[in-house]
Amino acid sequence: MAEDVADAGPPTELKANAIGFLDALVIGLNATSPAYSLAAAIGPIVALVGIYAPGVMLASFVPMLLIASAFYYLNKVDQDCGTTFSWVTRAMGPWSGWLGGWAITMTGVLVIGSLADVAVRFGLLAVGLDSWADSAVIRQTLAVVVILVMTAVCVIGTEMSAHVQNVLILAQVAFLLVFAVVAIYRVYAGTSSLDPVMPSFEWLNPFGAGGAALTGGLLLGVFIYWGWESAVNLTEEIRDSATAPGKAGIWSTVVLLVTYLSVAIAVVGYAGTAFLAENASEEEAIFAVLAREVLGGWDWIVLLAVCTSALASTQTTIIPASRTALSMARRQALPHHFAHIHPRFRTPDVSTWWVAAVAIAWYLVVNQISENALFDSLTALSLLIAFYYALTGLACVVYYRRHLTESLHNFLLIGAGPLIGAGLLAWLLVESIGDMSNPANSYSGVSWFGLGPPLVIGIGISLAGVIVMCVWRLRSGTFWEERRGVADPELVHRKEP
Repeated sequence: MAEDVADAGPPTELKANAIGFLDALVIGLNATSPAYSLAAAIGPIVALVGIYAPGVMLASFVPMLLIASAFYYLNKVDQDCGTTFSWVTRAMGPWSGWLGGWAITMTGVLVIGSLADVAVRFGLLAVGLDSWADSAVIRQTLAVVVILVMTAVCVIGTEMSAHVQNVLILAQVAFLLVFAVVAIYRVYAGTSSLDPVMPSFEWLNPFGAGGAALTGGLLLGVFIYWGWESAVNLTEEIRDSATAPGKAGIWSTVVLLVTYLSVAIAVVGYAGTAFLAENASEEEAIFAVLAREVLGGWDWIVLLAVCTSALASTQTTIIPASRTALSMARRQALPHHFAHIHPRFRTPDVSTWWVAAVAIAWYLVVNQISENALFDSLTALSLLIAFYYALTGLACVVYYRRHLTESLHNFLLIGAGPLIGAGLLAWLLVESIGDMSNPANSYSGVSWFGLGPPLVIGIGISLAGVIVMCVWRLRSGTFWEERRGVADPELVHRKEP
């Protein structure tokens, strides 16, 4: 028996049935970093649309839900941890698929360091170490430690990752609920310390502030919902892999909508639009200010909410990047060593550590330029996010093209919905490029080659991807021999469990 085990060789597949639907749902939620996303976006959104901020968050939910539908139906016929990479390759060919995989991987690289930084900063503020939080050296050192620890958790096993995420999401949601409930209570009790506005259903109208403001708000809205698909990247490790990951992705967007609307209404009601707009440049620090105003000496509750949110997202953001690299390596779209599976933990250890290493390098190098340059790199995320989400929606329509007229269900949920979602995101992508071309719209406020730094970063990352793709194509052409296909009728019509 021992000889059989020894001869079996290293594992080639991830650990199947490691987690269930609820674990996947939690990971999808935590990957969006709800508390951090709200803290970072609420001020800028209010500065653009005023009291209609909740309505813009509601409107931003629409393309996310439509693309989540695409993820569900594509995962139903192809349970591959590479998600967009695998699906787009099958539907539209290897060139498009490779670029989709590159976009997913690079979004993780760009944001992981920033998330760890926020987790450290708010954690230090929560325990009263404000001077440490203000020290770039201490903060960056601890951020690197956080990335290494969270990477180790990802490597040790998906079950352990899920357990950690369960604890973090409970703490995060509980803290946010306490904050929202107290804020709303003080608004109606007339004890707000700022300039309160009585909540109204009118706030849910996304068109109330006009078209240009809505466009800017939607760009921010896409960012705060981004990350829910991390659950689908674990499809090979989830029970009922054909349907559970996709359902977890869809339900993640719904839960996020409810959370965002509740907290946004509470924040706008308590603080008023003038205060939020004036402090929009504070980004996530606005929650630190609001926490003191709403909760007084209990402000550490909200500080810990943002800390746990960023901490959880640091871990979950590693998952899609590493699983996508694994999938690409298995299909020979990247060097084979990225496909290595840890013999004990059955996780993609090499690709996971590589993602962490590149993310740390990016975080440290960009910080040496300036903290604003790091924020500009985060702004560039919207280009990559909109690109691969739109690509996934289009791939769904193309892959299912022979089945769209079989029923009204197929036409609406598999065809029209994902196509509309892809169209909306493509429109936002174009709007983003126009907005980022103006250096005045960047955090740095300087011109790089006559353009805004976020657009230069986005173009640079895209060109780097094209160069790496072409070089690998010349070295190994196996992946580029793959041919486009269509959804298997037997899988399309398979009954759900």
